[in-house]
Amino acid sequence: MAYSLLERINSPQDLKQLPAGQLAPLCEEIRAFLIESVSKTGGHLSSNLGTIELMVAMHRAFTTPSDKIVFDVGHQCYTHKLLTGRRQQFDVLRKLNGLSGFPSPRESEHDAFIAGHGNTAISVAIGMARAKKLKNEPGKVIALVGDGAFTGGMVYEGMNNIDTLNNLIVVLNDNKMSISKNVGSLSRYLTVLRTNPEYNRAKANTESILSAIPLVGAPLVRALQGGKALLRRGLYHSTMFEEMGFQYLGPVDGHDVIKLTELFRNLHHQTAPVFVHAVTVKGKGFKPAEENPGEFHGVSSFDPSHALDPDVAPAASFSTCFGQHLETLSESRTNVCAITAAMKYGTGLQYFYRHFPERFFDVGMAEQHAVTFAAGLASQGMLPVVAIYSTFLQRAYDQMIHDVCLMDLDVVFAVDRAGLVPGDGETHQGIYDPAFFRQIGIPVYSPCNYAELTYWLEQLLDQGHGPRAIRYARGGEPESLSALGCSKQPYDVYASESPAKTAIVTYGTLTAEVLKAAELLRQQGVSVDVYKLVQINPLPDGLCEELTRYDHILFAEECIENGGIGGSLGAALSEYRWPGHLTLRGVRSGRAIPHASVAELREVLGLDAVSLANAIERD
Repeated sequence: MAYSLLERINSPQDLKQLPAGQLAPLCEEIRAFLIESVSKTGGHLSSNLGTIELMVAMHRAFTTPSDKIVFDVGHQCYTHKLLTGRRQQFDVLRKLNGLSGFPSPRESEHDAFIAGHGNTAISVAIGMARAKKLKNEPGKVIALVGDGAFTGGMVYEGMNNIDTLNNLIVVLNDNKMSISKNVGSLSRYLTVLRTNPEYNRAKANTESILSAIPLVGAPLVRALQGGKALLRRGLYHSTMFEEMGFQYLGPVDGHDVIKLTELFRNLHHQTAPVFVHAVTVKGKGFKPAEENPGEFHGVSSFDPSHALDPDVAPAASFSTCFGQHLETLSESRTNVCAITAAMKYGTGLQYFYRHFPERFFDVGMAEQHAVTFAAGLASQGMLPVVAIYSTFLQRAYDQMIHDVCLMDLDVVFAVDRAGLVPGDGETHQGIYDPAFFRQIGIPVYSPCNYAELTYWLEQLLDQGHGPRAIRYARGGEPESLSALGCSKQPYDVYASESPAKTAIVTYGTLTAEVLKAAELLRQQGVSVDVYKLVQINPLPDGLCEELTRYDHILFAEECIENGGIGGSLGAALSEYRWPGHLTLRGVRSGRAIPHASVAELREVLGLDAVSLANAIERD
C-alpha cells in the first residue's frame, strides 16, 4: 500500500505543515501502516490503533521535546514514533539493534521517559512539570494514561499531588466507556466553552475581582465554585478529578482529530492542571482487533488478510500448562484461590476462571494489592496462588516482606515470564525475582519443562508451609528439555562418560544451553558434569557436598549475578572451605538488556552454549 501522506512526515514539524483536511486521511494511512508492519514484526497492536488520532492531535498542538509527552504504558507509542522520524525503522521493531517497542530517551529526544510498567505516567509528569516551574522553563507536560492504569493505586497517589501545576495535562485514553447521547451534546458544548481562552481569562478575572471584596468576596467565590461542582456532578460525574484540583474536560471523541487538535491548542492558555477524558475504541479500524482487543494486545506475526486471532499465550506454553494444571488441582482443593494483576490470559488463569469464577480475582494493575489481598485470604485459611509476571512482581517487594513473610502465611507465588524475555527489552526482563526471593527467604522452584512444572506445582499446593514460589519461562518448553521428564528430585545430575573435575550448575530453561555447552566440551575432550536444579532456594540438601569434589564450578543463570543464586552457592561452598574455583555467569548489575530474541540475548550476555563452553576453556 502507498502511504503518500505518511511518507511526507519525517518530523513533528512536517505534521504541523499539513493542511487540516489531510489529518483524517493521514490517520487512516497510519492505521493501515501499523497493521501491515506489526503483522510482520509482532508487537502491540490494539492499543496503538486506538490512539492514532490522539497522538496526531498532540503533535499537531504541542512541540516536543520542549513539550513533554509521557506514556502510561509505553506500548501505545507507535504513532508517536512514526511522527518523530522513525518510520523507516519499523521493519526492525523490537529486534536486536532495532526500534524499541517502548519509549526510550536513548533512542530519540522526543521520548521523554522510559515507560514499560503501568501507573507511572502521572507521577513522572508531575515531577517534570514541577521541574519546569522551578527552572522557569516554558512548555507543557502531557501524560497519556489508559483507563487500565486507573486500576492501580499509584495513579491516585500522583493525582493527589498535582497542586496548581498549570503546565500539567493528563489525557485519559478511555476505551471502555461510551459517550451518552443525552449527556454528550451538552457536555461537548461545555468542553468547547471551557477550553476557550476567553472563558479562562474571564473565569480568572471574575474570581479575582470577587475575592477582593471585603468579607463577602471569598464566600461568593466558594458559592460560585460549589454551584458549578453540583452542575458537573449531574452532567458527567467528574467531581473526583475536580476535587483533586483538575479542570475536567470531556468526555470527548478520541477519534475526532480536528476537534482534538483544537482542544489541545486551547490548553496553551490553561490556568490549572487539566484532565482530558477521551473516549476511544481499542483496535480501531481493524475489525478482529476491535472484537478481540485483548487477543491483539501483544501479538506475534500474523496474516491480516485472514484475520487470524493470535493467542496471548500460545496453545502450548508454560503459562497455559500452569493454568490448566492449576484448574485440575483446584477441583478437589476448595481453598485454592487464583489472583492476577490484569493478566488473566497472559498468565493462563482463564482456565481457572472458567470453572471457579468465585475463587478467581483479577485486581487490575495493582500488584501491591494483589499480594496483600492474598495475605488476607491466607490469614483466614485460604490458599491463594498469585500469578504475576516476574517484572511486575518487583512492585510488590515490600508487601511480600511485610504482609506475607512476617506472618509466614501460605501464599504461592506463580512467577510467569521468569528469566530472559524476548522483544520487550529492558523494562520486562524477569531477572530479579530469584535474588529478592533469596533475600527474604522464600523457597523457590524453577522447572525446566512442563513435567517438572506440573509436579512441583502440586507439591507446593499440598506440602508447603509459608510463602513459596514457582517460576517459569515465557513461551514453550524446548524439545531437548521435554525429553528430560521429571525425576521428582530437587536436582538432577547429568554425568559425563569420563570422570570430570568440572561441573556446570544451572536451572530453568537455560539448562538447554548448558547441556549443549557440555556436549561441545565433550567433543573437545573435556569432561563436564551438569547439575540441573529445580529447587533453587534454599539450595537442595546434599548439593554442596557433591560439588566440593570438583576443581572448577561454573554457575549459569538468567538472573543478576549480584545477589543471585550463584552467589548463594558461592557462600555455601565457602563454609565448606572448598579450595576450587567458582565462575558466575549471569546478568551484570546495571547492564541494560536490549530488545531481541532469547537466543540473541543469551549470546549478548554470554549465556549461550558457545560462550559457556569458552568460559570453561579459559578457566
